[in-house]
Amino acid sequence: MLEKCRNAKERWGGVSTIIDHWLEERQQLISVFVAIPGQEAGAALNSSLTEFCDLLMDYLSSGHFEVYEQLLREGSEFDDGSLEQAQEIFPRIQPSTDKALDFNDNYGQLQAPTLRQLYQLSLDLSELGEVLEERFALEDQLIETLHNAHKDLVEAS
Repeated sequence: MLEKCRNAKERWGGVSTIIDHWLEERQQLISVFVAIPGQEAGAALNSSLTEFCDLLMDYLSSGHFEVYEQLLREGSEFDDGSLEQAQEIFPRIQPSTDKALDFNDNYGQLQAPTLRQLYQLSLDLSELGEVLEERFALEDQLIETLHNAHKDLVEAS
């Protein structure tokens, strides 16, 4: 997952400050995510989960309220079909938002978890990891569709 994040940053990192910041948030989110399974139950796990959930909510908010809007604005400036392609991707992202919000509700303030909760956490982390990986791929498609589709037009201007 980290390697895919680095590749996306290399491909589109210079496009805009907002996208740069967003991809950095993604990389930080992934770093905290992969460290959680190694934590033992207790204060360290609680702290890691809280940090992860905070980063996750910030990442989702940035995507929905900054990055997606910017991408749609850019796509609407060109009449090349890229906006229509992007509109097909957005509904496929929403289920991952719902999963992430549920995860935050369940684990954002986890205190003194039971063994059952720890077991469920491991299952939910695994499922969330798969969902996030799919989300990141869809978000990368949005960036690809709305930026690279216009690359030749911008360079020709």
